[in-house]
Amino acid sequence: PLTPISLIAERMVRLPSDQLPRMRELLEGQVRHISKLVDDLLDVSRVSTGKLRVERQHVDMIEILNNAIGACSPVMTAKRQHFETHVPSGVLFVNGDPARLTQILGNLLANAAKYTPAGGKIALAATVEADVMRISISDSGIGISAKVLPFIFDPYVQDEHAIGFNGSGLGIGLTVVRELVEAHGGKAVGMSEGSGKGSEFVVTLPLVSAG
Repeated sequence: PLTPISLIAERMVRLPSDQLPRMRELLEGQVRHISKLVDDLLDVSRVSTGKLRVERQHVDMIEILNNAIGACSPVMTAKRQHFETHVPSGVLFVNGDPARLTQILGNLLANAAKYTPAGGKIALAATVEADVMRISISDSGIGISAKVLPFIFDPYVQDEHAIGFNGSGLGIGLTVVRELVEAHGGKAVGMSEGSGKGSEFVVTLPLVSAG
């Protein structure tokens, strides 16, 4: 993001005043992007040093899901992507950190939007199986090659065709997802039939019993 920030700053000196608000929007977008990268890098560092913090409380996962959907929907709308959601009604409690749970879903939905072309399909489905909540986020995007799939949650791993499609990441978002899910006693799995065939990520989290 430093390159576009530098270019925008240079152009702002020569632009007429009526174009400055647009340049400000572009700058703010790049600042948000670099902030996200720094946050993910810090989380990877915390994982390696055993300092990743999760502050638990009883959290309604339905509310977390709906908030994440609301936050990510505008990005998909802007890319003309078809976004389907299936979320249970009612209340389902997880013993977890609301900020970290939101981060998990935000990372997965952002990845789906990033690596799915305009007009593609993205779906989020949440189901309850015994005492576990299963959250699936699937897309019709560029998929994951067979040689990279076993290592997709490892730090700095990126598929070659993913870098060519959207080279704005560092390959650490999924590492953060896995560590946060496991810190909540859950499991994260990635699946794909190969390049160009979309992908699916499934997160399972233990639910708090009615008692």
